[in-house]
Amino acid sequence: MDGLFLSAFYFPGAEAESDFMFGLKTTYDQTVYPYGVLPKAGLNEIIFRPVTILYGGNGSGKSTALNVIAEKLRLIRNSAYNRSRFFENYVDRCRATVDEAIPGGSRIITSDDVFDMMLDIRSINEGIDRRREKLAEDYYDLKHEKFQLRSLEDLDHLHRINQARSKTKSRFIENESGKSLRERSNGESALMYFQSKIEMDTLCLLDEPENSLSPENQLILADFLAESVRYCGNQLVISTHSPFLLALPGAKIINLDEQSRVVDSWTELKNPRVYYDFFKTHADEFEET
Repeated sequence: MDGLFLSAFYFPGAEAESDFMFGLKTTYDQTVYPYGVLPKAGLNEIIFRPVTILYGGNGSGKSTALNVIAEKLRLIRNSAYNRSRFFENYVDRCRATVDEAIPGGSRIITSDDVFDMMLDIRSINEGIDRRREKLAEDYYDLKHEKFQLRSLEDLDHLHRINQARSKTKSRFIENESGKSLRERSNGESALMYFQSKIEMDTLCLLDEPENSLSPENQLILADFLAESVRYCGNQLVISTHSPFLLALPGAKIINLDEQSRVVDSWTELKNPRVYYDFFKTHADEFEET
């Protein structure tokens, strides 16, 4: 990737936010979201690389930052997100530095998008299952029905009778109901969602994409994302706790838990260290197997 689509993003900052809040004669609270969130993390600006990662605990502002950037750049999004009547005012006070025009197909993908996709698949399959139950009842009625053709309008019904008489119950139901979408685990469905939605040469914001993914699938996702940057010209901005994603080659990591400090290595972060210390403590048990 020769350059970046998005090279920098500037948030209002604590002073500008304080001036705005003073004008409202109120205090920071959720009614004026997203005001008051990012100053706590010291996040005034982001200078991007091809892969930029926001790291921090729950409530640190990772998702807020991604939502603000996505709104400012008018990226594609599917699911609704948390906002207040002051959200547009806040976004207007932000600035983005764009080296190249943001390509069509650039988007933000959140956990809600993935969960909504899973629910859609489940709903479609449940509808097909209910139709199959009704077809099972219809099968025996059609098979033994005494029918006399009276007009051309009866041809469809005659066709169904012939289908019931010429086929087994299971084959009749399969032909009449349509096929269910293939049942996959949540992790498999989530992984396929990312692989299908991330287009070449686009800017993609990913909000905690590791949700619903097993460690094995997180590794697969990490490889896919690394290749999408290296070979497909993508730029990624990711919020994550996952050590597998934090280890993406060349990623710039901003630790919102430490006043948005850019870290030297993902291995110094608390979450990966918890995993490391745990497995180090149990190393003998692994070596015995």
